Amino acid sequence: MPNSLPRKIIHLDCDCFYAAVEIRDNPALANRPVAVGGDPHRRGVIATCNYVARRYGVHSAMPSARALQQCPELVILPPQFDKYRAISQQIMAIYRRYTKTIEPLSLDEAYLDVTHCPAHKNSATLIANAIRQEVKSQIGITVSAGVAPNKFLAKIASDWRKPDGLFVITPEQVTEFIRELSVAKIPGVGPVTKQKLSDLQLHTCADVQQLSRFDLHQHFGRFGEKLYDYSRGMDERPVQAHRRRKSVSVEETYTQDLISFDQWQQELSLLCDALSTRLQRIDHYYVVQGCTVKVRYHDFTIRTSDGPAGPIRASSFAPLLTSLWERRSDPIRLLGIGVRLRDEAISHQWDLFEEEKHQALLHQYR
Repeated sequence: MPNSLPRKIIHLDCDCFYAAVEIRDNPALANRPVAVGGDPHRRGVIATCNYVARRYGVHSAMPSARALQQCPELVILPPQFDKYRAISQQIMAIYRRYTKTIEPLSLDEAYLDVTHCPAHKNSATLIANAIRQEVKSQIGITVSAGVAPNKFLAKIASDWRKPDGLFVITPEQVTEFIRELSVAKIPGVGPVTKQKLSDLQLHTCADVQQLSRFDLHQHFGRFGEKLYDYSRGMDERPVQAHRRRKSVSVEETYTQDLISFDQWQQELSLLCDALSTRLQRIDHYYVVQGCTVKVRYHDFTIRTSDGPAGPIRASSFAPLLTSLWERRSDPIRLLGIGVRLRDEAISHQWDLFEEEKHQALLHQYR
């Protein structure tokens, strides 16, 4: 850790946000498996689900039809994003009572820097607990919190005792905590990178610490730099109160390669539903500027195809997918789609085009 005064970072994450709001508004759903997502008869996907549903193996991004097979008693509700956005604003207002240094990641997740917050004698632990209690009493849902000296560790901590949990990693505990942490917890370590780490016999952060920065760069390129820092619990990224997105994307890595164009197309609709869900979780001051499709072939070669903006549905991405198939019709292990964004938060203009786009996104779930 650096020698300067450690930051006090809180990562707050609402538990099963969409589902929690629906259960709050309809208590008859309590103790039942509940999910929010698309129509199972129209290739919809699950946006989120409560922990009762998770015990049956249901999870976000799962096709709704498959979720019902896993859990026949599952209640699938259509998303109400306008309601979720309004509740998110109420939650953010609670956060702002403690600090103005807030970095929202989505409607239900945010970093707070409370290093200089005078409340509760500047105890980040007490502040986090106070926020959780306020959200529970005023909003009616639960929030899990992680407290740590940096963003990387705070995010890990918030997941440690979910749901409705609080976990604290003090600066003095970082060295011991990080040693036993699985490499799978490091941001950016997906299935492919995890397998590569496993092939090198690197399973925990303590294992990664045995390699030099140069060695990690040799094996993982620029990502090796992050592996070096994160495996030692280091993260100098500040909480950015005005951070804005430039793109939003979703992707899926498959255990079996997709070998035909029909298989590529079948997965495209599911990815579009997942992308629509992710877009709804950010504020409405973004305008879609263009679309992108990405594939990774069985030999790990990556190809992308870019196109103009369009509705978030398969027909908008299909020409890009076709162009990639025509360029190289080999099996792929990964398929991803995304959109490029323009930030219009400065002008705060919610014009007719934006309203129509917003309604079009909602229509994906009807």
